[in-house]
Amino acid sequence: MRQLLGKGAFLCFAAMILLISCNGRNEGWVRINQLGYRPDDVKVAVFMGLGGTDPKSFRIIDASTGKVIVEKDDAVKTEPMEPFMSCYRISFTEVNTEGLYRIEAGKAVSPDFRIADDVYAGTADFLLTYMRQQRCGFNPWLNDSCHVHDGYVIYGGKDDSMHIDVTGGWHDAADYLQYVATSANATYQMLYSFSANPSSFRDKHLANGLEGKDGIPDVLNESRWGLDWLIKMNPVPDVMYNQIADDRDHIGFRFPNADTANYGKGRERPVYRCTGKEQGLFKYKNRATGIASTAGKFASAFARGSSVYRSIDPGFSQLLGSKALAAFEYGLRNPGACQTAPGTAPYFYEEDNWVDDMELAAIELYRLTNDSRYLDHAVDFGRQEKITPWIGADTARHYQWYPFMNMGHPVLASETVSPGHREEFLGFIKEGLQLLEERGRKNPFFIGVPFIWCSNNLVTATLTQVHLYHKISGDDSFRELEAAHRDWLFGCNPWGTSMIVGLPEGGDYPVNTHSSYVVNGEQVPGGLVDGPVYSTIFNNLKFIYLSEEDEYARFQTDLAVYHDDYADYSTNECTMDGTACLVYYLSALQNTNSEVK
Repeated sequence: MRQLLGKGAFLCFAAMILLISCNGRNEGWVRINQLGYRPDDVKVAVFMGLGGTDPKSFRIIDASTGKVIVEKDDAVKTEPMEPFMSCYRISFTEVNTEGLYRIEAGKAVSPDFRIADDVYAGTADFLLTYMRQQRCGFNPWLNDSCHVHDGYVIYGGKDDSMHIDVTGGWHDAADYLQYVATSANATYQMLYSFSANPSSFRDKHLANGLEGKDGIPDVLNESRWGLDWLIKMNPVPDVMYNQIADDRDHIGFRFPNADTANYGKGRERPVYRCTGKEQGLFKYKNRATGIASTAGKFASAFARGSSVYRSIDPGFSQLLGSKALAAFEYGLRNPGACQTAPGTAPYFYEEDNWVDDMELAAIELYRLTNDSRYLDHAVDFGRQEKITPWIGADTARHYQWYPFMNMGHPVLASETVSPGHREEFLGFIKEGLQLLEERGRKNPFFIGVPFIWCSNNLVTATLTQVHLYHKISGDDSFRELEAAHRDWLFGCNPWGTSMIVGLPEGGDYPVNTHSSYVVNGEQVPGGLVDGPVYSTIFNNLKFIYLSEEDEYARFQTDLAVYHDDYADYSTNECTMDGTACLVYYLSALQNTNSEVK
């Protein structure tokens, strides 16, 4: 190029290139919670720049008048998140007057956002939209039924190939596999949400998921859908099934009522019986060591369900109570983790822990029966795993430690029978939160979770733990940690996008998720996407690619990537259990005076 230009022309050209380069380095963005903030919330925005911009001050602007409400110069410089070498945390907690605002930092301007008491109104119910869409059996979204021939038993010994009616429940994610591990956890979380925050839920749908009123809050209709299926998967004591279908399901996008996956027995799908031993029909095998992880999840969902339905449906409550007792005893006799079964690909839920499941089951049975034997079991199991092992870890295998938070600790701590136990188990929760806080200080967004597959589920687990810890202990020392993880889900992240499809209305949220519904021109409203992963994970997964130009390319970091692309099943697939687990936290934000129950 230099040979083709005269000296003067070359200098002008070089200056132009330098100017363009400098302008690129000077770019900056302000990330906020697009849904908004309640007046008393901790409020922290994040400025991220490419390296040439260090804002000396920032301004809070009344978006309706253009008036500067606050101007400050106390933004806190943080560790960079390459390529964003200029990162600041901008606190504006003191702004608590309801209204519409935006933030300016240098030339960077945030989207407009609200401060109001009602910013989270209806959000918990909105998540249930996705749960109804995931229903197997009668699907209200399609107004049609699917998988009504399920299924036939495998790993059943003398019962191999026997037909068993297990139609119902929810599809796990974009595929149509079904797992007790995720479904029982989802059922428990929704039941717990109703127990703690009953006034946060509305009645706008019938038991079958269609629109209408039946006098039952929608969250209980959804929970009942899960409980009815769990009963089918645990038909009698000492017989438990763990999974329906396998990765022969992965034949491409199609609606569930048009499923053509072939499992070799007509339209029936295989139903995997719990054996406590290695399973896998094809190339890959799991590493199951027992049944207690599944038995504990059955027992905790049944026990909480029995408590919730005691005044609503006494007969159903009694049935659930008896099944909870039997499931727990079966778990005691079969310690160990019951993993899901892989097929032709190496991906499965590699759950290694199980004492957390038995702790939760035991404390729920204590609540139900007041029998101190179950309290003793809960304390014993709880002491064996004080902190869920992913907390403080850099990485983990897929669903290696599941559920992502141990609900047994806060339920046990909320019992007032023994103040010593209360303090002990609050201490375990606090220790985990301190590890998350320590890790969070290493990035500008104060996010303490590792960016493994389903990182948003870990964010949700963090939010639940922080909120319950504060409710039980009164200690508000983790308020900024809570705010950071809450705001991350709604746009205070490098990509400036909400992680929940459809929230907030008119905002930046996933629209091209990994889903048959999306590929066929619909949406998955209310679904929580998997979330960002380490770039090393994305680059090493099988069968993954991008179907279009990456709209967030300029915001990808050396640490983690996120793509709003249906072909990226690692970051942009909604999960049923992740969505259900967020129901508690959002219902609590709607009902700030609720008590832990």
